[in-house]
Amino acid sequence: MINKKKILIVLGGISKEREISKQTGQACFKALLKERLNVSKCDLKRNFKKTIRSYNPDIILNCLHGKFGEDGKVQTIFENLKIPYTHSGPKSSKIAMDKILSKKIFNKNKILTPNYKIIKKINDLKNNISLKKFVIKPINEGSSVDVSIFDKLNEISKKKIFSLIKKYKVLLQEEYIEGKEVQAAVLVKKSIGAIEIKPKRKFYDYKAKYNSKAKTRHIMPANLKKNIYRKVNQIAFKAHKLIGCRGVTRSDFRVKPNGDIFILEINTQPGMTKLSLVPEIAQHYGLSFSELLYRLLKDASTKR
Repeated sequence: MINKKKILIVLGGISKEREISKQTGQACFKALLKERLNVSKCDLKRNFKKTIRSYNPDIILNCLHGKFGEDGKVQTIFENLKIPYTHSGPKSSKIAMDKILSKKIFNKNKILTPNYKIIKKINDLKNNISLKKFVIKPINEGSSVDVSIFDKLNEISKKKIFSLIKKYKVLLQEEYIEGKEVQAAVLVKKSIGAIEIKPKRKFYDYKAKYNSKAKTRHIMPANLKKNIYRKVNQIAFKAHKLIGCRGVTRSDFRVKPNGDIFILEINTQPGMTKLSLVPEIAQHYGLSFSELLYRLLKDASTKR
């Protein structure tokens, strides 16, 4: 029984998404406190094993984002400690976080994903990867950190991309797909719905996700034909299963006007802030925020 367990929420961490992780963790903490559960929270910044042991938890609710949160490293620590935890395990987390590894799996299994090229130096850039626009992104950051869309390859874009190469060493150049931005959630082996995003910014970037002033419009359920909506959910579930994910995931898609569906990436630690998509999808499915968290906690285990 969850109400008899000592629950530890791990949040914050050391990634670029530290502040968002704190918001996610705090939202979960408040919800579980209202349910009168035995819940504590911990900002994991150093001495991870020692810190976690000091709380002696029965279950860890992982609310970390970004590096050392959803790349498999902290999951390996949870496994070594033999404490049941939520969300995906070390291997699936690492694959999902690495956009190249996940794209290889998508391509192998005939899931449409934008064409891409690995960029290690400016001369690697390929202007014809997309007829009009192209996307540059780090291969293993979350929340659209340092993702940029370029209308063309020129001296201005090269200068910005060069600074990103210096920062990350390896980047992904990706074909830009015109179409609707759609996100679909899978919760404990079941697709629970898809939402359409209409940001006022160029795309659903970091500010659009977490800044209330960005005024991103959410359409739930996504405004798609029934067969396309169903297919988006099916692909999200297929990707979740192929990568070996657990708990909850959110897959990001572009749906072209002709109905072609392109998966961009799969997120193993989706946000749980007041602007986040998974809680909104879950609510439409019939699950309150607390019920969503209960499902995750019930699914917690080791050997994930």
